[in-house]
Amino acid sequence: MAKPDGKWLDRMYNNRALVPEFAQHFSSWGERSLVARQTQTCKLNVPYGDGMQESLDIFPAAEPNAPVLVFIHGGYWRSLDKSDHSFVAPAFTQEGACVVIPNYALCPGDAENPVTIPDITMQMVKALAWTWRNIAHYGGDPSRITVVGHSAGGHLAAMLIACVWKAYAPGLPPRLVKNALSISGLFELESVRRAPFLNESLKLTPAQVRRASPAWLPRPQLSGPATNRRGLFFTVAGGEESAEFLRHNLLIQQAWGKSVVPVCEALPGLNHFSILDALVDPGHRLNNLALNALRA
Repeated sequence: MAKPDGKWLDRMYNNRALVPEFAQHFSSWGERSLVARQTQTCKLNVPYGDGMQESLDIFPAAEPNAPVLVFIHGGYWRSLDKSDHSFVAPAFTQEGACVVIPNYALCPGDAENPVTIPDITMQMVKALAWTWRNIAHYGGDPSRITVVGHSAGGHLAAMLIACVWKAYAPGLPPRLVKNALSISGLFELESVRRAPFLNESLKLTPAQVRRASPAWLPRPQLSGPATNRRGLFFTVAGGEESAEFLRHNLLIQQAWGKSVVPVCEALPGLNHFSILDALVDPGHRLNNLALNALRA
């Protein structure tokens, strides 16, 4: 069977073309995020490193030893910002969580400072290590960190659940990320590499695809002593997303197995952008999944 051509891949991956009202979603996210920063206690632009865009926003917990939710934004690794996603925080701080929203450098960078998806992945590793070391100062419990990511952030959430933390820094716990939830995530990057409208800026190489495709990495280890296990991974997509996003959603469960990925769902009536509204809607299946991951 012939591989899909570039035009078909562009149709499958161009979510802004698939959802004509995408600008309304972005505008709503921005407005609600501004309100969240104005009305919630927050610490903005806290550095987690000294590289490009290595800062994060923290919405502290009201009480100490709270579970920690780290939200990683999407934008195909090339657009958007943590400030566009502050609106995620109130739905979880009101449930007693400490919320962290990190930034990362965007592809392709520039001639002097190129940015690749593996670079961004390591920035998120650095951000999570910083969170584990420092979040107690903001009321968070470092032993209860859950990562939630949307789109490109869903890919990064998968990379973090698969991370071998002690290889990054010997003092880190093997299960630094307790659980993770991917929303409309991407789990193999070969098809992304072959989508012309994306690779103009992502500039993916075959070697980078091999390094940064979660579905092609060893499944996270769940056997052995509890302190050495990796967390569980939940994955969802909107029922109205493209066939490729629905394929990715199933792919990670097929690759890692149901013991690691016990939740794999397409949520009816949601597209690539409206799905984030469901995340913060109390009582919605997606909001409940995030709370379950946070409290497990």
